[in-house]
Amino acid sequence: MKRIFLTALAALLLCNSATWAGPYEDGVAAYKRGDYANALRLIRPLAEQGNAVGQLILGAMYTEGQGVKQDYVEAIKWFRLGAAQGLAIAQYNVGKLTANGHGVAKDYQEAAKWYRLAAAQGYADAQYDLGVLYDQGRDSKQDYAEAMKWYRLSAAQGHAMAQTNLGTLYENGNGIAQDYQGAIKWYRQAAEQGTAVAQNNLGLMYAKGLGVAQDLDRAYMWFSLGASSGNAESARNRDIASRKMTSEQIAEAQKMVLACQQRKLKGCN
Repeated sequence: MKRIFLTALAALLLCNSATWAGPYEDGVAAYKRGDYANALRLIRPLAEQGNAVGQLILGAMYTEGQGVKQDYVEAIKWFRLGAAQGLAIAQYNVGKLTANGHGVAKDYQEAAKWYRLAAAQGYADAQYDLGVLYDQGRDSKQDYAEAMKWYRLSAAQGHAMAQTNLGTLYENGNGIAQDYQGAIKWYRQAAEQGTAVAQNNLGLMYAKGLGVAQDLDRAYMWFSLGASSGNAESARNRDIASRKMTSEQIAEAQKMVLACQQRKLKGCN
């Protein structure tokens, strides 16, 4: 549930109402520095009075067990109150808990309802997770066209896993005509954000010569970058590629890896 914590943290600056300014700001400051006892003392009264972001933070505290015993039932209660006020992040978190069966029975259709509300407000994580439900057929029937629609919206906002999954749809021809160059485009965008799965997938495209000229040096480079992020499949694929390369090619590829890392993955080709 770490994603819920992170999205809640990202919401802390959303509230700018003078009505809540003093206790809200003090509560947020306490929460951000990990002083959960004081955060709880300051935030709970605001949440009870209807402050949507306070309700969100309180939900996150119950989700993560911060200053309170972890309690998903309480968490979803507070998220629902924030969601009812139209707070997209709260709507997303209701969907996330529902999809995972935390605090409520697991229900993908109910999760999709909440994801859709947040996605309609442009919330990238909700767009991505809604795409996953359609991609995997968890909401109802598998629908690649709908999955692609939501992945595209999320990917356009820079969501790395949406970009990765969009690349997979292009590579496999699911929901669209098979397009290896389109796959490479999306894999590259995610890979340059440090997403190990996309780095591995991009390495495979170079290793197999799909959409690009076969290039083991570049395949080795992307596999190595994925492996450095702890991706076991990337490490295996790098070893397989290395057995087909000369020692000079491996040395050159390792230089490419270093140069790419020094550029912080930007413009790696």
